[in-house]
Order: sequence, then C-alpha cells, then structure tokens
Amino acid sequence: MIGKKGNALIILAVVVLLAVGVYYAYNMVSTKSIAEIKSEDYIGKSVRISGTVESAIKLGQFSGYTLSDDSDSIFVSSSKLPEEGSKVSVTGVVMKEIIIGYYLKAD
Repeated sequence: MIGKKGNALIILAVVVLLAVGVYYAYNMVSTKSIAEIKSEDYIGKSVRISGTVESAIKLGQFSGYTLSDDSDSIFVSSSKLPEEGSKVSVTGVVMKEIIIGYYLKAD
C-alpha cells in the first residue's frame, strides 16, 4: 500500500507531466506555406517555413535572402546567408513593414 503521501506524489507527477506535454504541444512550430503566413493573423508569431533560396544580400549590418516555395516568396532577415539554390527550413517571427511588406525575422 502506498499511503496518502505516495498517492499525492503520484498525482503531482502526473499533473506535472501533463502540464509539460501541453506546454510543448502548444509551443511546437509546424511548417507553414509562405502564402499562408503572409497574413495579419501571423504578424508577431513564430513560424517555420521551407523553400528554395532565390537570392541573398548583405549590405553592412543588413542581410537576408528571398525564400520561395510552391505558393509564394518572402524575404528572410538573417545574419546567416545560405547558398542560392539551396533548400532550407527556417524558423522566425513574421513581421510587416510598409516598404518591404511581409518578411520573416529569423531566430
């Protein structure tokens, strides 16, 4: 027999494991299409996209690349510049500016 203390510890362990599982499930980032994230609903949210690097640019402290998938393309602001033509996945926060429109600020 476990007793009251043992039962309480088991219940506490189950609650902690459930809370950790819910936290990770809620915070997992699934891969989205580029067209899908170009929406007011995604501004400020972390997303993961995949595609082909079309072009890369570095001007002083400003750097990034254009990423394209079957649905659309988007500028990715990043200090890491993958090789043009390479297939990459990137996680970042969706942003929107008047001049460049939607872009992804890479983590």
